[in-house]
This record gives sequence, C-alpha cells and structure tokens, in this order.
Amino acid sequence: MTSLIPVLEQPRRAPRRTPPPPPARRHLSLVDLRLRQNRLLQALPDDAWGRVAPHLKLIEHQDGTILEEPGELAKHVHFPTDAMISLLCVTNDGAGSEVARVGPEGLVGISLFLGGDATSSRAVVQKSGHAFRVCAEVMQAEFERGGPVQRLLLRYTQSLLTQMAQTAVCNRRHSVQQQLCRYLLSSLDRTPGDALAITHERIASMLGVRREGVTESAGALQRLGAIRYGRGRITIVDRRLLEAHVCECYAVMHRENHRLLPAERAEA
Repeated sequence: MTSLIPVLEQPRRAPRRTPPPPPARRHLSLVDLRLRQNRLLQALPDDAWGRVAPHLKLIEHQDGTILEEPGELAKHVHFPTDAMISLLCVTNDGAGSEVARVGPEGLVGISLFLGGDATSSRAVVQKSGHAFRVCAEVMQAEFERGGPVQRLLLRYTQSLLTQMAQTAVCNRRHSVQQQLCRYLLSSLDRTPGDALAITHERIASMLGVRREGVTESAGALQRLGAIRYGRGRITIVDRRLLEAHVCECYAVMHRENHRLLPAERAEA
C-alpha cells in the first residue's frame, strides 16, 4: 500500500565557505629582499604594511649625504637598511657632535610623532648604503590611527631618547677610550662584518673630542689586540676586549634597544 504521507525534502545546505587566507605580505617589485632589513618595517602589521608599502622608495645614500637639517619641515621618513645615519647637534659655528645613531633598527623622522613638524638635529649619512623613504604624511596618518603601529613607533622613540640621554652622560663623564669603545661597538651592531671605513678625524668630530685623543685611544686598543687600524679603516679583532673596556653606557643602550624593539611583527 502506497503511503500518502508526503516525504519532506531536506533543505540543501549551502556549501561551507572556507574563509579566505589573510592577505600575503606585499613585497616591493625589483627590490632585493635582502635589503629590506629594517626592523620597524618588518614589524608592521599586515594591514599597515599594505597601506605603507606602495609609497616606499628604496634610495641609495652616499656617505655624507644630509637627510635633515635643524629647523626644516620633515618631508620624509627614512628607514635605513644597510646605511647608518648620525643625528648631530649643530652649534652656531657649524660644528656638530653625534647625539644618536640610526641603523636598520630604526628610522629618521621622529619629530612627526612628537607633535613637531621640524627637527632640532642634523641627520647625515655616516655609512653609505640604502634606506627606504616614505612621505611624512603617510607615516603620520599611520601613527594617528593608533593601535599597534602607534605603540611600535612610540617604543622606538623611547629607545632613541634613551640613546640620546646616555650619549650626553657618556660624553661628559667617561674617558675618550671608553667613548671610542662605545662608538665602535654601536657601529658594529649596525654593520655587517667586522670592519668600519672611518677616520680618526671623523670619529673625533662625532664624539666632540680632539683627534689626538682618538688616535691615542685607538693606539692603546690596537696594542691590546682589540682593533687594527690603518688608511681610514678600523677592523674589530676581538669584540670581547672592546666590551671589557667600554663604559656602562653601551650596555644601557643595547639593553633598552632590545627590550623596546620587537624581533617579530607587531600584533594587532
């Protein structure tokens, strides 16, 4: 006997949609990725990277290039990769001493994030190399969004201010030899290899001391077996010996740098 009870059809379930994967981190065309070593750029969250990357330009800078002058409006933010930048306080007679140094861990242009449009220091390339450049408006907009990018940039700013304060103390309280050890170690941290192309006169200018004092201190370190120098080049032979003769300022800067700056991408 045929059943008169209608068979209700089960509604068809729509196929479950697999959520799309997060967008891949955009890379810059025609750029050797080995040069994209800047820790702040690497730490940007994916959404921020997607907004910033189209505006980045990889620029090759020669030693001595001036990126910023005191009192100038900041037009760009610079993210060094294998270049090294010195921030100098300049006196009325044109002389300048280094108050901080920026390498692949940071950026040039923090005045944008502190509410000022102009910088009070001169930014000059100390070691030839590359840096990514982006318009100031782009980074300022990212900062004003708040969130992880703002926290990242503020933490870097704190690290840079610590470096400035410790440099001021070191230049006033410690011997030329201790200052030279700090200078060489911090340079080595930002440079691949163990050799620095720099003269005693240039170091003396950065430290604000007499060239003869740098030459005497370099000679003492060479006799100890810590460095070897000649023809505008200093080679670090034994880093541990430099660390044994440096003042505590280097350790303070190094520790704060690693504490405040991420090794990985910032979390949203």
